Amino acid sequence: MNTQDISRRDFLMKSLSGLGGIVILANSKKTSLYEKFFYLDDFADAEYLARNTVTLPNTLPIRSKPSTDASIVRTMEQDECLPWNRVVIGSAPLGRTNNDRWVETLDGYIYLPSVQKVRNIPNTPVTGIPVVENSQGMWAEVTVPFVQLEIENPPARAPWLNEVTSDRWRMYYSQVVWIDQMKVDENGVVYYRVNEDYGHGYGYGDIFWAEATAFRPITEEEIAPIHPDAQDKSIIINVNQQTLSCYEGSTEVYFCQVSTGRKLDDYGMPADEWATPVGDHWIWRKTISIHMAGGGTGAGWDTMAIPWTSLFVGTGVAIHSTFWHNDFGSARSHGCVNASPEDSKWIFRWTTPYVSLYPGDVTAQDYSGTMVHVIEPLY
Repeated sequence: MNTQDISRRDFLMKSLSGLGGIVILANSKKTSLYEKFFYLDDFADAEYLARNTVTLPNTLPIRSKPSTDASIVRTMEQDECLPWNRVVIGSAPLGRTNNDRWVETLDGYIYLPSVQKVRNIPNTPVTGIPVVENSQGMWAEVTVPFVQLEIENPPARAPWLNEVTSDRWRMYYSQVVWIDQMKVDENGVVYYRVNEDYGHGYGYGDIFWAEATAFRPITEEEIAPIHPDAQDKSIIINVNQQTLSCYEGSTEVYFCQVSTGRKLDDYGMPADEWATPVGDHWIWRKTISIHMAGGGTGAGWDTMAIPWTSLFVGTGVAIHSTFWHNDFGSARSHGCVNASPEDSKWIFRWTTPYVSLYPGDVTAQDYSGTMVHVIEPLY
C-alpha cells in the first residue's frame, strides 16, 4: 500500500504496532493536534507539491497562462499545496527579467519564486529516542509540506511566534531540528519533542511538540563528507550572477544558483548592511541546524531550524538552506547566501571542517576551513 493513499492518522495507527515500549501519557490532552488541525491530512496525492510561501499578502494568484497579464483563476492561500506538474517558461513580471519560470498545476500557473517544491512522505515513528555520547536525542528532517507545533512551555518567547497566530506555528519541509523526547496521547497519536537549543544555546528557549510522522531521523551516512581526499577546495560566489561554484583545484565540481544579500531595501534605498561581503573568507563554523535572527523593527527576521549552515563571516553570514522562497538567482537576503535544501546540504558535506552527526556542530581552527571567494565582477 502506498502511504500517500491512506490518511496520516491511519498510517500512524498502523505504525503503532512497533511502539510497544512507549507509554501513553495519562495527562495527555484529549484533543490531538491532528484533530485540532485536520487539514494536515489534506495534502494532495502527488510526487511533488507546490507550497505557497507568500506571507504578505498571504495569497498568491493562480493564472490561466504563465504570465502576469493572464486572468486570475483563483488565489492560493498561505501554505496551500497543489500538485507540481512541471516548470514552464513564461513572461516575467515587471522588474523581474532574471526569472521567467512558472509552475504548472491542474488549477493553472503559479510564479515559481513564490512556491516551495515539497513532498509529502510520512514516517514510521522510532521505537525510542537514541542516547548518544550521554545525550538523548536525534536530528530529524521534516518530510511533509508542514507540521503544526504546540508549545510546551508558554508563553511564546521567539519574535516569530508572537508575529503570527498559534495556528501558524509550523515547521516546513526540509527544516531540521533536534528531537529529544516522544510521547503517545490517548488518541494514539505519537509526538516528538522539538528542542532546537541542543548543544549551542541559540533560540529563545521555546520547546514544542509535533506529530512524529512528519520527521525522518538523519543518519551519519547521509552527512558523510563528499570528496574528502580532494585537495585545494574553494568556493566562488558571484553576487552579480547570483551563482555559487565549488572547485577542486581549477576543476568546477558543483554549480548552483543562490540568493545573496539585497542591495536595496523595501523602499528602493541602498542597503549596504545587507550586502554579502565581497572578498576572501573561510568557513569557520558549520552546524546542522541553527536559529537565525537579526535586524531591527520593520526589517528584522527571526527563523528557527535553518539547516545545513556553513558560516564564513564572523558577523554571522553563512551559506544555508532556504525554505521560505524559491527565488534562487535573485538577490534577496540580509547578507547570507540562500541556497536550496539540496544544494546547501551538498555544500555542507563537501566543505571543511567536516561535521559528525553528534553534536552536529564544529568550529574550524587556524583558518583551516574551505576558502570562500565572494566576487562582484564588472562584466
